[in-house]
Amino acid sequence: MKEGDVILTPISQADGTVKNRPAVVLREMPRYRDFLVSGISTQLHQCVDGFDEVISPDDADFAASGLLSESLIRLGFLAVLSRKSIAGSIGSISSERHKRLLKRLGDYLVQT
Repeated sequence: MKEGDVILTPISQADGTVKNRPAVVLREMPRYRDFLVSGISTQLHQCVDGFDEVISPDDADFAASGLLSESLIRLGFLAVLSRKSIAGSIGSISSERHKRLLKRLGDYLVQT
C-alpha cells in the first residue's frame, strides 16, 4: 500500500454499521505506519462543493483508480486504519489529484 492507492476496507458508517467500501490512502501515519484514508462514495449528492472531489470516467486517472462508476472522494469522511484491516488495493489516483486533496484538507485544517 502507498499514498494515492484506492483500497477496499471495512469502514464504520454514520449509523454504526461496518461496510466494505473503497477509500483513498491520503497519508501513512508516523510510528505504526497506519493509514489516514478518505472514504469514497457513489452518493454524489453528498458532495461538499470546494471540499470533496468527484472522480468520473472522463478523468485521465479514472481507469487506473479501479472504481466502477463516477464517485465522490469525501474529505469529510476520514478514518485511520491499520495495514492489516485493508483488504487490498484496487487502483490508484494520479499524484496531482492526491496532492490537490492533501492541500485542500490541510488548508481547511489550518483555517482560523
